[in-house]
Amino acid sequence: MAFVPRKVIRVVLGGVLLIVVVAVAWFLLQVYPLGGPGRLVTVTVHPGDSLSTVSSELHAKGVIASPLAFRLDLLLGAPTVFPGTYEFHQNSSFAAVKGVLSSPLITVTAGLTLHEVALQVASREGSTFADRFVAAAAKLAAPSPFHPRGSLEGLIGVGQYRVTPQMTPTRLVEAMISSFDHEASSVGLTSSTTRSGLDAYQLITAASIVDKEGYYARNMPKVARVIFNRLARGGPLQMDATVLYALGMDGGTVTHAMLQTHSPYNTYLVNGLTPTPICTVSPDALRAVLNPPPGPWLYFTVIDRSGTEAFATTFAEQLHNEQLAARNGVA
Repeated sequence: MAFVPRKVIRVVLGGVLLIVVVAVAWFLLQVYPLGGPGRLVTVTVHPGDSLSTVSSELHAKGVIASPLAFRLDLLLGAPTVFPGTYEFHQNSSFAAVKGVLSSPLITVTAGLTLHEVALQVASREGSTFADRFVAAAAKLAAPSPFHPRGSLEGLIGVGQYRVTPQMTPTRLVEAMISSFDHEASSVGLTSSTTRSGLDAYQLITAASIVDKEGYYARNMPKVARVIFNRLARGGPLQMDATVLYALGMDGGTVTHAMLQTHSPYNTYLVNGLTPTPICTVSPDALRAVLNPPPGPWLYFTVIDRSGTEAFATTFAEQLHNEQLAARNGVA
């Protein structure tokens, strides 16, 4: 075995130590960058994005200097990252970035009312933040191109929203409005769209009823056709979901006493659509009202435990379907 002089060993060990020191110093400068945080930028995480993709996007926007160092840091603990738009300061520390990615999540699903969303905001951020959220929602309804009647009900997008430390209640509302605008555009709905004599806002209102009454996407096109057929016929729509909305309820059996509720949202007593949407709408419901299938149906009912709905043209057919539902244990 060849003899290695001690001087050579010391040089080699010194070189290795220097490399380690430089590497550690470099890594720490990535974790704790000099100069402090810079301006705010937004980074969008799309469904299916990997942490590697997210790291590259953070680097592209100047939030972090090294995607490699960030991925190494994530080995010590990575937050669960959901799709959505996030706000970061450029030149952020890794701790700050992970704090934003793991900040409280507000999930808006189709069928939720604006009030229910506000309750979720309150549970995550407290009542003061939620009160300012509600005030911002009322204020930002006015400039909407869909000309709502004083409320953003039905005009916020489904999705998940991270309430980052930099996000104000107003910015949260703006993000939800932007999400709805994208959702509407994706299905071909604009502020000038009309169908069957309904303007865009009325179509959104109809879609909200479709969401509540159709339950599942497979039912929604025909439910939309029933709504259009009843509007064309004149008289009340007679939709249970609107009565429940008037009573501040989400689901449940509608009783005869409930049907006597005096409210512009009671479509058993008031003809036509409700004054505003009754919930957040899904893309499926919007597609349904924009492209309802032709058909003479005027009635529908859930007939089995899978949520399948049967549609009828005459009241006699409707009674038959209700009997079928009763035999299936869903009446």
